[in-house]
Amino acid sequence: MLRQLSRARPEESDATISRAMPPGWARAYDAKTGRHKWDFHTVPQSADEYGADTWLNDSWREAGNTNIWSIMSGDPELGYVYLPIGTPTSDYYGGHRPGDNLFAESLVAVDVETGQRQWHFQMVHHGLWDYDNPAAPNLIDVMVEGRMVKAVAQVTKQGYLYAFDRVTGEPIWPILERTVSTDTDLVRETPSPTQPFPTKPPPFEYQGTSIEDLVDFTPEIRQLAIEAVEGFRLGPLYTPNSMAGTVFRPSIGGGANWSGAAVDPESGLLYVTSRNAHSVMGYREPGPEEESTLRYIVEFGRQGPQMPQGLPLWKPPYSRVTAIDMTRGEHTWMAPLGNGDRYRNHPMLRGLNLPPLGGDGRGSPLLTSTLLVVPVTAGGKDGGPRLVAYDKGTGQELGSVDLPGGALGAPIGYMLEGKQYIAVTVGGEVPGLVSFGLPH
Repeated sequence: MLRQLSRARPEESDATISRAMPPGWARAYDAKTGRHKWDFHTVPQSADEYGADTWLNDSWREAGNTNIWSIMSGDPELGYVYLPIGTPTSDYYGGHRPGDNLFAESLVAVDVETGQRQWHFQMVHHGLWDYDNPAAPNLIDVMVEGRMVKAVAQVTKQGYLYAFDRVTGEPIWPILERTVSTDTDLVRETPSPTQPFPTKPPPFEYQGTSIEDLVDFTPEIRQLAIEAVEGFRLGPLYTPNSMAGTVFRPSIGGGANWSGAAVDPESGLLYVTSRNAHSVMGYREPGPEEESTLRYIVEFGRQGPQMPQGLPLWKPPYSRVTAIDMTRGEHTWMAPLGNGDRYRNHPMLRGLNLPPLGGDGRGSPLLTSTLLVVPVTAGGKDGGPRLVAYDKGTGQELGSVDLPGGALGAPIGYMLEGKQYIAVTVGGEVPGLVSFGLPH
């Protein structure tokens, strides 16, 4: 019998003023009859449900969000559905929800017929950085150390790829709980003292912030960057937020995001696009007229470190695509997405012998038998968007075609009368669908 999974979509805000919000359960319906089949509670709904003890002070009673805002993946042979779950209310302050907060920021495997949890893994304990699991998990069968593994791989905003046996939930490579900072001046906030760090593969994006990470194209530019971060808090991945303004990287947008990853079942390579950026969250106490039930109101508009005239703050690349060998847990190659022309034209950078800088977006990757195809935001006619083809074995850019507007979603491949095509939806004054035929 066919099943269709949908997800509850509460009217949520990442920076809500209320601690009580609707939880974003996974819900299953029979696609033939429309009858409701089951719910999976992403936030436990009673004291005896699994995971309720990770919401201290019975905070599960009013905790919300924790929804599946990306795309689920399913294995029809196993009968499992994999749920990439997001952050609870509020995404950036958890003083009202002490504990690890299952099943927030977790990957959960459930039985498609019953909704019963088969296994889970929480990528971020007591999330404070909006590090939702942002993309569909990738399912791939790979040979690891002489053993064929039915694997599931989850790319994340924080720049890690977490890989598991999708039958048992056992990590393919060790994932270690490591001590992280809990130092914060936000009242009643209790960050988790440890977070899970994959030992393989290495992170596919820059993580954390330090003076050493600042742009150093010239001594003058490095000094401007140092001055820009004065007064802000820098630190490694999972440094807690603060009233002074913690500069955390990757940003709330990732790292990886909806653009996700593509996998090659023949080579065992996984390709993920990502962005090098930071975020700074602002905090203030609510006024009496706001009727907030939270200790702090989070302000997205908090201005972070600013470089003059649009100069970049960090070392490049500013967006990239990384090929990860899932048989060995190692990177095969990395290529910046774009040349970074918008930076090169800056008067302080003209004439410098700079490497490819990236920064031309992080579109969804599409694989063919020989190519990796990624839409980017610049480099075409008059600096416009284009569709770029890379050699999937080396990352070398082989060619590109201009797009009439920025890509709105993932490219798709299809065959018609023996010829292969790639189509992509584009925006603009009149959004449309454009299709390109590949040469034989």
